[in-house]
Amino acid sequence: MLDVLDARAVRRWCRLSADALGRARADIDALNVFPVPDGDTGTNLHLTLLSAAEALDALPPGAGAGETWRTLARGALLGARGNSGVIVSQAFRGLADALGGVERIGPGELCRGLIRAADLARAAVARPVEGTVLSVLSSAADAVRHEPGDLASVARAAAEGARDALRRTPDQLPVLAKNGVVDAGGAGLAIVLDALLSVVTDSYPEHYDVPRPRSRVAPEPEPDGDQAYEVMYLLDAGDDAVAALRAELDRLGDSLVVIGGDGLWNIHVHVDDAGAAIEAGIRAGRPHRVRVTHLASAARTHRAGGGRGVVAVAAGDGLAALFERAGAVVVRREPGSSPPLAMVLDAVRRAGNEVAILPNDTGVRAVAEAAAEVAREEGLTVSVLPTRASVQGLAALAVHDPLRRFDDDVVAMTDAAGHTRAGQLTIAPREAVTSAGMCHPGDVLGLIDGDVALIGALLHEVAVEIVDRMLSGGGELVTLVIGADAPPDLEAAVTSHLARTRPDVEVAVYEGGQGGYPLLIGVE
Repeated sequence: MLDVLDARAVRRWCRLSADALGRARADIDALNVFPVPDGDTGTNLHLTLLSAAEALDALPPGAGAGETWRTLARGALLGARGNSGVIVSQAFRGLADALGGVERIGPGELCRGLIRAADLARAAVARPVEGTVLSVLSSAADAVRHEPGDLASVARAAAEGARDALRRTPDQLPVLAKNGVVDAGGAGLAIVLDALLSVVTDSYPEHYDVPRPRSRVAPEPEPDGDQAYEVMYLLDAGDDAVAALRAELDRLGDSLVVIGGDGLWNIHVHVDDAGAAIEAGIRAGRPHRVRVTHLASAARTHRAGGGRGVVAVAAGDGLAALFERAGAVVVRREPGSSPPLAMVLDAVRRAGNEVAILPNDTGVRAVAEAAAEVAREEGLTVSVLPTRASVQGLAALAVHDPLRRFDDDVVAMTDAAGHTRAGQLTIAPREAVTSAGMCHPGDVLGLIDGDVALIGALLHEVAVEIVDRMLSGGGELVTLVIGADAPPDLEAAVTSHLARTRPDVEVAVYEGGQGGYPLLIGVE
């Protein structure tokens, strides 16, 4: 449990928030009915926090609190998307304003930071509406105004205050009650504050709760939210020019949020005349990263040309080479980490105008989904396949046919991945309780479909037993991908065993070069 929140803890909080929102993205999207039911609030919040987390990742390890908070706020500002994403970004700016000069944040400082965050976020919204993320943030701030005790008490009060306010949002906003949902932006903010509590208390649940819709009726929009376009852009301009711009945009439309300062601003507004909103920005300063979305249909036009492509994420030179030989655009990552969003997005753009992404790891899926969302807004057709392991990605790529209709190709690749069981061998780094019992440092762990199925002492013995278990339900092809740390006799031990016991099974062996896993196993 932390007594103070330092720069390293702030980094952990931001990354944990981004990861948690990535996992909850679809559930939050399903709640999105206000101000328009475009089903993207979870995605927007995830992209906003992901931008902040990646900005922090680029800092040197020893960066102080001031630089850390400024970088977090700027990263969120640059990556802010959608109404809720922009508001949450401004909340981070409020925290940075209050806490940027404090190296070790105690309970009193955290209280002041949360209060400043709520005040600044509300001031950024031209016409605040209760029952939204603003109400949830204000409730979190109110809960800590007189909170005594330690840092954990403050973090817990803020998280619980946010959850209480989230449950009340349908009572404040009729469109939420009509559709049987809580506010989507508020749900995302609650997860961010739950993540703060996790970091402070060093207690990490498997997932953070997202209230499910209480009805299955198709979402109905708020009657007043009738503007045709969402317009967003970054703006280089002075304070006086932005004040005039804010007044002009308020006359043009609604859902106006203006955040930023020090010459850089993020503008969000819903209008009928997108051109007028952009021209107003030109008069105020220099707009860039302009994005216009048609709210009624969220229509996306396909970019002409470019063809069909596949993007595969790979950890290890051998695996990367396998995917490249099969025709994929490869994104390389370090074992145990996710590649940067920008890297995945660049690969998608290079792959074509119809692109299937193979994450090949559960932890990479959120980044792949985020990249796909951005690419779709640029006019590309993108599908993220549910490949949880490299062997599933190889199986999917083996049936890829660029001459098929894209939807049919995605179905075929998904089916191939789904019919491939994935096994892994790794070495336990520490003592832990697993689904197969207690393991100790140095034990060999055999995993099947992500769960520890066997604990042993020798790599080749565990490998043989895992392959047998995976084949017990049937199989025609066994794929072995040899890791960088595999002993020389591991491959021979498994292939000779299969030759004796399962001569009917075809065996394919590849040098994967992956770290952390001496052997990857696929059974189709």
